[in-house]
Amino acid sequence: MTQPPADLKELIVCSLEPWDEVWRRNQFFTDILLRRNPELRVLFVEPPADPMFDLQSRHAPTLPRLRKISSDGRLRALRPLKPLPRKLGAIADRMIVAQVRCATRLLGLHRPVLWINDVTYAPLLCTTDWPSLYDVTDDWLLFDSQERELERLTRLDQLCLSLAEVVVVCSTDLANSRGALRSVQLIPNGVDVDHFRRPRSRPADLPKQPVAVYVGTLHDARLDVGLVTELANAFPSLTVALIGPDALSGSSKARLEACPNVVALGSRPYRDVPGYLQHADVVIVPHVVTPFTESLDPIKAYECLAIVTPTVATPVAGFRDLTDRLHVVKRETFVSQVGATLGRPSDVAPPHDKPPDWYDRATMFEKALQESIRAGGRTGRRRSA
Repeated sequence: MTQPPADLKELIVCSLEPWDEVWRRNQFFTDILLRRNPELRVLFVEPPADPMFDLQSRHAPTLPRLRKISSDGRLRALRPLKPLPRKLGAIADRMIVAQVRCATRLLGLHRPVLWINDVTYAPLLCTTDWPSLYDVTDDWLLFDSQERELERLTRLDQLCLSLAEVVVVCSTDLANSRGALRSVQLIPNGVDVDHFRRPRSRPADLPKQPVAVYVGTLHDARLDVGLVTELANAFPSLTVALIGPDALSGSSKARLEACPNVVALGSRPYRDVPGYLQHADVVIVPHVVTPFTESLDPIKAYECLAIVTPTVATPVAGFRDLTDRLHVVKRETFVSQVGATLGRPSDVAPPHDKPPDWYDRATMFEKALQESIRAGGRTGRRRSA
């Protein structure tokens, strides 16, 4: 028997990323949910401000804030303060979680649905009776973390898997790992096809041709920095433009800076990204293939399906099954494939007829949230409000 839809009126999103101009899964889903549910109010919890770490890293300190995102006030973002280092134990996370409870009361949210993407907020499952959904988008248990941090993440991941009404994963690999412990729902990522196919002007800061473009977070756990330098050295006349937030280590940055034809342009707003992809001579995805990257469902794979610019990618999860549309090759032949692609600019596969759309994925996600509302209070757990 089909269940009637449950009203979605209050939502807390505990996100691994901030609400900014570089849109990710959480923002796409939240935006669509707000459009579909006119009475919905959302508190979007961003990663906490860590001024002590910022000062140690010689960066300008970030500060906590509660801000209005939408003009009607239905979407607000909270950046809590991390007052203590995590080496002092669970008290550091408890003080962060307490700020979410405080903001919830301040905004008059009574029984919101709790959408956990950052397991830091897993203790809310024990201290509230809020319906809950755990959305697993990266397997940070496979990341090269210090032992103390790995123990923390493992404990909180297990807490989410044990107590959340619904568990959603974005990739087959995550479905296998988390699905071995309980039932999960696989909801992959998607793309706004019209956004990426609408013709754009060439961005003023895009280097002159020929140019290879990479769009995505620059992170040692994902980007094969050695492969980027190999490509740059093999084709001195080619400019390799890296577009996205820079989270690389100092040593990786130094390796890239040593290549005069590699330029890091920094982050660009989501609205401008199609212009860089459309006017590239080749889009490159030089990702490392590791257990961690196997857990991902890269959004850029769907974006590459929506454009006609040729793409060369390593056989990482999300791209490995797209050999009929993209050039997916082993690391050893990546550089030569880029050269061959540049030599055949007209050899371009037609865009995918209908890549998976964010609206379709959001429909699946909304149903999962409604399922958590219906299941809330009927799971047999004892949780104090």
